[in-house]
Amino acid sequence: MAEKYEPLKFETTKDIKIPKKIIDQVIGQDDAVAVVQKAAKQRRHVLLIGEPGTGKSMLGIALAELLPKENLVDILSFANPNDEQAPLIRTVPGGKGRELVAQAKMENQGFFKGYNLLIMAILVVSFIAPWWAFNHYSAIEGGSRLLGGLMFVAFFLGSMLFFVAVAIFFNVNRRQDAKGRIPKVIVDNFDKKQSQFFDATGSHAGALLGDVLHDPFQSGGLGTPAHERVVAGLIHKAHLGVLFVDEIATLSRYTQQELLTAMQEGKFTITGHSARSAGAMVRTEPVPCNFILIAAGNLETLKHMHPALRSRIRGYGYEIYMKDTIEDTPANRDKIAVFIAQEVAKDKKIPAFSAAAVERIITEARRMANRKGHLTLRFRELGGMIRAAGDFAVEQKAELVLPEHIEKAMGFAKMLEQQIIDRYTESKREYEVIVTTGKRIGRVNGLAVFGTAGMIQPIEAEVTPGGKITEVVATGKLGEIAQESIKNVSAIVKKYFGDDIKNKHDIYVQFLQTYEGIEGDSASIAVATAIISALKQVPIKQDYVMTGSLSVSGEVLPVGGVTAKVEAAIKAGVKKVIVPKANLKDIVIKAEELKKIRIIPVERIQEVLSEVMDWSGKKALLNQIKKAHPM
Repeated sequence: MAEKYEPLKFETTKDIKIPKKIIDQVIGQDDAVAVVQKAAKQRRHVLLIGEPGTGKSMLGIALAELLPKENLVDILSFANPNDEQAPLIRTVPGGKGRELVAQAKMENQGFFKGYNLLIMAILVVSFIAPWWAFNHYSAIEGGSRLLGGLMFVAFFLGSMLFFVAVAIFFNVNRRQDAKGRIPKVIVDNFDKKQSQFFDATGSHAGALLGDVLHDPFQSGGLGTPAHERVVAGLIHKAHLGVLFVDEIATLSRYTQQELLTAMQEGKFTITGHSARSAGAMVRTEPVPCNFILIAAGNLETLKHMHPALRSRIRGYGYEIYMKDTIEDTPANRDKIAVFIAQEVAKDKKIPAFSAAAVERIITEARRMANRKGHLTLRFRELGGMIRAAGDFAVEQKAELVLPEHIEKAMGFAKMLEQQIIDRYTESKREYEVIVTTGKRIGRVNGLAVFGTAGMIQPIEAEVTPGGKITEVVATGKLGEIAQESIKNVSAIVKKYFGDDIKNKHDIYVQFLQTYEGIEGDSASIAVATAIISALKQVPIKQDYVMTGSLSVSGEVLPVGGVTAKVEAAIKAGVKKVIVPKANLKDIVIKAEELKKIRIIPVERIQEVLSEVMDWSGKKALLNQIKKAHPM
């Protein structure tokens, strides 16, 4: 039976109770939380796929918190008396490693007490011998004090040289024997109260799998024993804990394969990773590494991830696709309020948020969701806005963060993509690359998204005599999906005007000055409009911008980032924007901003052509298009 929902009652975020357990602080990922709880109980691996900032690393930390606390161990490296290049590995209960090393040092000091006595005896003899020589050679027959003095100097110098040589010999051997007798703690869990969480994102092979350091002094008794040069990798430090690897596909194929071996065996030998290093000659006994792997990434990660590694996770664990939005309900709005309280508590430098400021953040969460009736779960971006607003409140010495602080933060702490687009738009308008007045043939203003910010993208088409090229030629650093969408557009054009272009014309499309590249199919209706305009010499009204995907039958399909695109149109001063009718409910913009623009929802390409093109004197052509696909 579901628990009864009780609305949060608060005046500021100080009144909101923050959960103590990390797993209870994860918001909006209920399915993932349930899986992580099972994974902690049964020690299962987990693959998390989703957008950045949706809580993947937090789930990994939460899993570590849920693991048993009494099983932690220290791992030590010992010298191998039979093979110097194969150090021995032993485990002891957590915290006992340091005690074992201290005990070995104490025993080693007792073992070398005899050396100290011998050195003292040699020192005494070294001081007595010169005086004996002086007295002896001064008193013998034929001797003299001059001879005795010469022998004193000779014996003194000889004794000192002998003493120094013996001291150096004993000291070098003592150091070597001492190092050989004292183990090294390579995984130290002293005073650790819970299973460890290690973030191995971006780690190189040595840091992840362990390494053996190079020894520049390999001879003459000055070298460091092999077991002293062993360095545990993160897979070993995460033994009985959690190893988190974000963007796991960025690991090399070799490293992914070795990680798979470690997961399968639960132990992994440490060796040097540089072929030119003395460490490459050293191979330890297998070192325990029974960790839980939390691998993370986006959908692209699945293409580049080692198939066997993913199979291991799937066969011995779970795969989760993270949510990026949740329904806009009172209960979920309260969760956003709890998140704000958590961020304030974590930061420790910003004041609490008022209830009105919390409501303003919730409004921004709606906008960022880019989906009607939903709230975003991209909390990293939302957290940045919370801290920026808090900084403004601190600067003004305010006791609480208020809505006006959030407004200032949104204007001041813009995302890098938005700053780039603002400058791009300003520059292109100045040089008339972006034109929002008048009419032009073959020229249309499309809309695109750069990061999470919208931008106007001018597109131009030209039809030339020829007919030799069978497909539309498109330029402007187009991605794979964008190129395929152009082919869909060519099907529409051929259906309407196939006889007009067959063996007569070639069609070229240019996305103007797209140095950042274009990906996706949201410019399809813009491309179709530009081509038809160029082919039939029908002008396009430049005070329109548009976005929408296009099927081969002429249906306008929904696209992403509609809110950001409409915001970009408003900032550019455009008065009319065409969007897919299915996206109309996804536009979340302030009412006062919406008054600045007219939004025109469409379902078919004929509606687009009829709205944005000047058909004066060419109504018959428009009717021809409408008859081909009745609306």
